[in-house]
This record gives sequence, structure tokens and C-alpha cells, in this order.
Amino acid sequence: MPPASRAADALTRAFDLVFASAALLALSPVFCVLIPLLRLTGEGDVFFRQRRIGRGGTPFDLVKFATMVRDAPMSGAGEITLPNDPRVLPVGHVLRKAKLNELPQLLNVIAGDLSLIGPRPQTPSYFQAFRPEQRAAIASVRPGLSGAASVIFRDEEAMLAGLPDPVAFDREVIVPYKGEIECWFVANRSLGLYFRLIALTVLAVLFPGRNCRRRLAAKVPPPPAALSPLL
Repeated sequence: MPPASRAADALTRAFDLVFASAALLALSPVFCVLIPLLRLTGEGDVFFRQRRIGRGGTPFDLVKFATMVRDAPMSGAGEITLPNDPRVLPVGHVLRKAKLNELPQLLNVIAGDLSLIGPRPQTPSYFQAFRPEQRAAIASVRPGLSGAASVIFRDEEAMLAGLPDPVAFDREVIVPYKGEIECWFVANRSLGLYFRLIALTVLAVLFPGRNCRRRLAAKVPPPPAALSPLL
């Protein structure tokens, strides 16, 4: 890695630690409410851990609040979540809508598994669905809690609604396009893009009615024809 890239990487890591630590502190009251709520509802699980592929192709355990039944990845639509998915627990619907289920990943950021911004880490099977050159580019950087593809596909569950075979559409159309977006991020990553994507992520969460993906549409690779009407 060139010295300039190492310096930028170190600076990004410093921002990750400062922002993630501050967010955990500010959101500690939310954790204090959600932890007993999850313990007392659904199946009683608070956290959900799932193996994901990180930097250098090294697997790690991603942590989220539990929002689905325990055997969800082995049933129904597998690793994707569909609109009105029966595997999602009642409290889980609320948490997923507000993206509160993602909050424990701040611990992954502090541990160094994630950056605040980067390619979204995938399960081993989904990672293998990327083309070889996409896998190489994505694995060259630290994955992110959010990123360009996360903003573009903020409403992915709604996009899949009404499709005759959402699982096939996801693997054959959405995953390859996500790979293109992630490679675009890797090729163009900078501190400016890092802060811009943080701002767009916050806007997308706080104001879901705003179409934040349009702010990236002119910069990321164009979507395939089959996907364009859904974006």
C-alpha cells in the first residue's frame, strides 16, 4: 500500500473510532431500552451473529439486534428478507424499519472489523456470487456499516415486492450491480466520499421519504435495464 493510502487509511480509522465511540455513548439509552425489550419478546434473543467476509477475505462475526426467528437463514427466502417476511418478529419489524437493528455493528467498527463506510460485508455464499474481480476489489478494503450500495438499496425489501421470483432477481440482477457499485467505491474512495456517504446515510435513516439515492445516481455505474425502473 502506498504511503499516501496508508495515511488516509489511518485517518479514516481514527474517524471511525471517534464517531463510533461517540455514537455508542449517545445511543446508550436506546440500548438500555432495546436489550430488555428483546429479551422479553419474540424468542428472547437480544443479539444475532452472522459470519461475514471482511478485509482480505477474512471472516468475522457481524453483530445485530435479533429481529428474526433463530432459523431464519435456513428457511423461507434464505439470506434475503422479503416484504412482510413471516420470519421477522413483531418488534423486529419496527427495528428493521428504523434500522435500529444495525446499531450493535458499532461494536464491530470499534473492534476493527468494519469501517463506518465501505463495501457492505456479505455472507460467504453472497460474497462468492460476486465476480472474481469484484471479490478481489471488495476484499482489498475494510467493509462498512454503510456505504454507496447501502444508500442506493436503502429500500431493497420494497424493491423486491411483487416480483415473481425475488430470490432469483436478487442473485442475478441486484448482486452483480451491487458488486459494480462497491468496486466504484473502492476505486474512488477518499475522505470526501467517506463524509458524504455518512451524511447521506444519516439523511436516509432520519428522513426515509427523501430519495437519497438520487444524489449518488449520477456518480455510480448505471443500473441494468431490469433494475432501473425499481430505483
